[in-house]
This record gives sequence, C-alpha cells and structure tokens, in this order.
Amino acid sequence: MTALEPGDADVASAAPSGISGPSAAPAPVAAPAPVRGWRGGVLGPEHRALSISIVAVVLLIAFEATAVGTAMPVAARELDGVSLYAFAFSAYFTTSLFAMVLSGQWSDRDGPLAPLVTGVGAFAVGLLLSGAAGSMWVFILGRAVQGLGGGLVIVALYVVISRAYSERLRPAMMAAIAASWVVPSVVGPLAAGTVTEHLGWRWVFLGIPVLVVPPLVLAVPAVRRMASGAAAPPAASSGKAGASEKAGASGSAAVFDRRRIRLALGISLGAALLQYAGQDLRLLSLLPAAAGLAFLVPAVLGLLPGGTWRAARGLPSVVLLRGVASGAFVAAESFVPLMLVTQRGLSPTMAGLSLAVGGATWALGSYVQSRPRMEPYRGRLMAGGMVLVALAIAAAPSVLIDAVPVWVVAVAWAFGCLGMGAVIASTSVLLLQLSAPEEAGSNSAALQISDGLSNVLLLAAGGAAFAALGGGAVGAVGHAASDVTATASHPAAFAAVFLPMAVVALAGVWVATRAGAGGRGAGR
Repeated sequence: MTALEPGDADVASAAPSGISGPSAAPAPVAAPAPVRGWRGGVLGPEHRALSISIVAVVLLIAFEATAVGTAMPVAARELDGVSLYAFAFSAYFTTSLFAMVLSGQWSDRDGPLAPLVTGVGAFAVGLLLSGAAGSMWVFILGRAVQGLGGGLVIVALYVVISRAYSERLRPAMMAAIAASWVVPSVVGPLAAGTVTEHLGWRWVFLGIPVLVVPPLVLAVPAVRRMASGAAAPPAASSGKAGASEKAGASGSAAVFDRRRIRLALGISLGAALLQYAGQDLRLLSLLPAAAGLAFLVPAVLGLLPGGTWRAARGLPSVVLLRGVASGAFVAAESFVPLMLVTQRGLSPTMAGLSLAVGGATWALGSYVQSRPRMEPYRGRLMAGGMVLVALAIAAAPSVLIDAVPVWVVAVAWAFGCLGMGAVIASTSVLLLQLSAPEEAGSNSAALQISDGLSNVLLLAAGGAAFAALGGGAVGAVGHAASDVTATASHPAAFAAVFLPMAVVALAGVWVATRAGAGGRGAGR
C-alpha cells in the first residue's frame, strides 16, 4: 500500500493521547461534546461536499495502489522489462519523498488547494503515461509522475483535514479514510485482473484519469471555502512578536524552507541512483552507488530525528520501526503476484486475489490497536505484529515448492496484513504522543520519509538480488498476456527477495520493544 494507508488514517482514532512517564504527559484536555446526530458530523451540511470529495480521492488512489500489482506481471512482460520490475514500484516512492516535503511547505505558504489540485493532476498524467508506454522506461517515468502526484496529495489532504474539521470531527474523518482502503483492497485486484485479461493491462491505468474529474469539481470550492490561505503564524513568543506580526500582515509571507527542500531532493536523487546501481551489476555501477550515498546520507541525517539509525528509545525508534515494517512488507508484496503468475501458473486475477483479504485484516489490526484496553500493551502489540509480518514473508516463497498449495500465500498474507495494521497505526499514534505540538508536523514528515525511503531502498536491494539470480529472464518467452505463464523457473531469484525481507521484519521485533519506551527526541 502506498499513499494514505489505512494505518496513517487511524492516528486520530486511537483512544488515549498520552503514555505513562513524565516525558510525554500532555496537559489534560476537556472531553469533547457528544455528537448530536449526523447533522453535526462529517456528513453534515457544512462538511458533506468536502468529506465526500476527500473519500473519493482516497478511493481512486487506493484502487490504483492495489490494482497496479495485479497488472504489473503482464505489463512487465509485454514491455520486455521484467529485469526492471522493482523499478516500477520504487519510482513511485522515490519521487513521492520529494513531493511530500514540497507539499508541506507549499500548503503552509499558500494553503492546501494548489498542491492538492496539482497533485491530482500529476497523478492522472502519470497514469496516462504508464498506460500509453511503449517501453518499460516510459512506464517507469509514468510511475514516477504518479509518485509526485501522490506525495503532493497525501500531505495536502491531511492539511485540509487539520484546518477544515474540528478536533471532535477528525477521528471520524480519519476513520472514513481508513475505510476507503478496505473495498479497493478486496475489489481492486479482482477488477484489475479481469480488465487485464479481457481488455489488456493498459486499461488498468488509462481507465482511472477520467474518474478524477468529479472529486476535483466537488473538492475545489469546498477547500477554497474551508481550508484555503496560508497557515496562521505561530503565537508570538517573547522577543518575536514583531516578526510574527509582520509575517501575519504580509499575508502569504511564509517562504519555502530551502534547506529542507534541498534535503528532500537529495533523498530522492540518492535513492534513485542507488536503485539504478542495484539493477546494473557491472563494476561501473559503483559510481552511481557512491554518488547516491553521497546525496542520501546527509539528507537522511538532516530530515530524520537524531538516533533513528541506532534505534534510540522513543521517537527515533518509532520512526525507524515505521520504515522497517513498511519497507520489508512492500518489497515482499510487490513480488507476490509475479511469483504466482510465473512460477505457479495463476492468472493475474487469481494472483491478485491472493492479496485481497489482506485489506480487511489490515483494517482489523488497525481497529484492535485503537481499543482503549490495548494502550498499556502497545509495545507488545507492535512486537507481535512484526512477528506476524516476518512469518508471513517467510512463508510466501514456500509455494515455490509444487507440493505446497497456492492458498498458503493468501492465508499467510492475511496474517501479515493483520500485523501491519497494528504496527503502522501504532507508530502513527506513538509519534503524536511523543511529539510536542510545534514538532508534530516535522515529525510526521519524518515518519512518512522513513516509510517511503525504506520502500525504495529495500525494493532496490530486492530487485538487485532478483536480477542477479536470473529473475530478469522470467517471462522471456513471448509477450502476450496469455503467454505469461510460459516462463522458465527461477525459484532462487524469488527466495532471494523474500527471505532477506523476513529477516528485516524480524529485526523490527527488537525495534518495536524500544519504540514504546522513552521520551521525545533521541534516547539511549
């Protein structure tokens, strides 16, 4: 799953807002007034159009995210690009890293409307590019443009929600976003597989852009009315009142933080170079790898909390756990349909359906962690969730043995998604608990950067291992969708993707034990 995952949407719906210990004890907050009927809720007259448009945008993004994995095995074969298979997924995350930081800056400066409209437009253009691609590199370019759009949209939508909805209404809106993922997770693979088999994989991409028009028409006036304009300047503190008043008087006086923009660009460029080097196994590829690290390392150190990479207790471990969980799971999940289609002869529809039930169990995991009675056990819940993720990833390649029934993948992935639902939502909850109010925005961006960056890096590592062990030859015979199963067997190439990702997920169990302890900032 990509932008606006259900785990992120559950941040506001978790019950207690504090954890034990003096370092994270927030000031008491008065209980909100009870909701009196639907007229005072997110579907009341004031918010109805905005709520419907937000859910519609998330539905489209969710459908694309769940459908692309089903169509990818056929698309990669037809475009003679199986060796670049991982690129098609990591290109989205690479560009979205930059776009998320840009969108946050843009929203604070001019309001969320411009980045929201631009993001939806870029997302549609990227779909058209991928759907009309005549080569794998053009297809990857389309995915990169989709990533730019998705990154702009995810941040802009959260800004809209923070501005247009009261604190009492935000949990309901976040729950609506979470629910928006369930139906696409179940229906998306089936619909995409049917379209791929009967109309061709291109229509999985070409059929969506026209659907973005109605949500935009509904959203633009509502956002302009309820959430437009530059962010209000923070309350002036002693010695800074004059500067704040001057900024407020100048309207859109906030400027882009050029340092953060440069760091975000460095992360995206560095991740792209490392991905390229991982796919090119010649000695010469060490040059782009070194350049990628030169861009990536200082950018990561500048954008993530201190102590993240050594799993310091508290906030740094929360940010690291998000990356470990998401990266290992997404890297493994991306190869599941390709493995089932090429190694076990499943149709794209059936391969996609093997992942469908995961949408429901992911939502279940998010729901379980949000119960008040689970709050004292959040650390154990995250550790248990990572155990389920590790076991699911390790079990998936067992279907490379012909005697193992293919439904094992569906069962394993259902449990893996259950663990992911608990872990991803819990990291979002803990992030807000461990963040001072004035740090919530930058720390939330750090969480998203960790998520996206780990997806890119672990997809790059998995793609390199896959190519090195002959995975690029999968699907070398024929180009038609009907020939997609007429391939050589390369079980070692798939095992080289899944088993290391299971080890990464297992390391997340230890990180989870440190994420639930400590205070704000870096710990021991």
